[in-house]
Amino acid sequence: MLWVRNLRRYIGSGAGLGSEALMVIVPIPTAELETKRILLDIFKEKQQKSAEAGTIPTFYKKADHLRQLHVMNMRKPEEGSISHRVQRLAKYRFLKKQSDLLLNADDLDAMWVCLRENCVIDDATGAEKMNYEDFCHIASVCTEQIGPKCRRFFSPSNFMKFEKDESGRIAILPFYLYVMRTVSLTQARIDMSELDEDSDGFLQPHEMEAYIRGLIPNLAQLRDMPAAFVQMYCRIAAHKFFFFCDPHRRGKACIKKILLSNCLQELMELHQESEEEVTDTEQAENWFSLTSAQRICDMFLALDKDMNGTLSKQELREYADGTLTEIFIERAFDEHVRRGKSGGGNAREMDFESFLDFVLALENKDTPEGLTYLFHCLDLHGRGFLTTADIHTLFRDVHQKWIEGGNYELCIEDVRDEIWDMVKPADPLRITLTDLLACKQGGTVASMLIDVRGFWAHDNRENLLQEEEEPEEE
Repeated sequence: MLWVRNLRRYIGSGAGLGSEALMVIVPIPTAELETKRILLDIFKEKQQKSAEAGTIPTFYKKADHLRQLHVMNMRKPEEGSISHRVQRLAKYRFLKKQSDLLLNADDLDAMWVCLRENCVIDDATGAEKMNYEDFCHIASVCTEQIGPKCRRFFSPSNFMKFEKDESGRIAILPFYLYVMRTVSLTQARIDMSELDEDSDGFLQPHEMEAYIRGLIPNLAQLRDMPAAFVQMYCRIAAHKFFFFCDPHRRGKACIKKILLSNCLQELMELHQESEEEVTDTEQAENWFSLTSAQRICDMFLALDKDMNGTLSKQELREYADGTLTEIFIERAFDEHVRRGKSGGGNAREMDFESFLDFVLALENKDTPEGLTYLFHCLDLHGRGFLTTADIHTLFRDVHQKWIEGGNYELCIEDVRDEIWDMVKPADPLRITLTDLLACKQGGTVASMLIDVRGFWAHDNRENLLQEEEEPEEE
């Protein structure tokens, strides 16, 4: 209607009306829209100020709050608190339950007797074997004699893991060794988990040393170890686990990685009852043998002329009868030895832990861990690759020691080309760590560049092979 439109136009202008009358007469929908507009302007103004101030937008606060709650839930309970005691009790009961499910020595003996009594002899090879029917029958007999805890080893999937002959039979010895290894690894995991104080699945050095200390009475070749040497032995033995299982040097090693490593298998070889079964060479090669541990200690003490518990560069140069090059010793200190607290180049000396890393790398040059350690020393400029100039610089010291030893003259460029032919790098202008690992001769290449004795062994490899074959022929 016309009069309504005129009245709204008049009211909209605000002429002749106070603010109270205006608020009463303005229609409700119009007032709501006006309020929303004002509040939206205020909100935009606050957002603009927040953006200028660099504050975190409000929609992140909920996520931050949840993250804080997660951190609070993951926080370790205080020592002696009820939560701490409950946690330890729950862990103890869980590990106790897992331990009770394991086969003990008597159970394993009983299983072996069952396997031998119910198997068949292969006429062709004389091996003791069983088919799947025998396998199921043995499972029933073992369950009756030992209990249900052995049943899990007699699953169809386990039977299919082993090599079968044309009659579908498997040998009982590999199966029994599989059972023994499974039990041994499970027991080792339980023992390590008991020592894992914060229950994070990782062992710290002192926890690994405690595990090894607990094994010593059960290892036949270590039972007669002098009590005064036990602590030093555990320190040396634990260090190999961390060298191979903690490549990033975080100070803790994953329990699963320890169980799957060759280090644990090498340690368990000391279970052999008589040392007469083990040659002197095998004892020296096993890092965990008492002979090897004493050798490492004697070596460090012989090098430590001033008896201050650390090795200077000058002292380390006498390692391996002084066959290592000067530049390699310098680079080993630059890359793998921490500076002394007093600062300065003269204050940097190699402690016993760094010396163990040094020895492990040199004695395991063909492993990824050992070769990685050495590659950092060979990488003179920290670029992640070696050039022909780097090879020339590194081999120059080897060449000098070679000539001083009364050997024939050789051309450094020829050696450099030989190394390139051995490695066959993906990029023909540079050698990377990946190239050294892929060529399967990385340890030999590293020896040629850091040790004159290593280059001599490579240069005389054919004669050395003949000497090794002659005693066998005789």
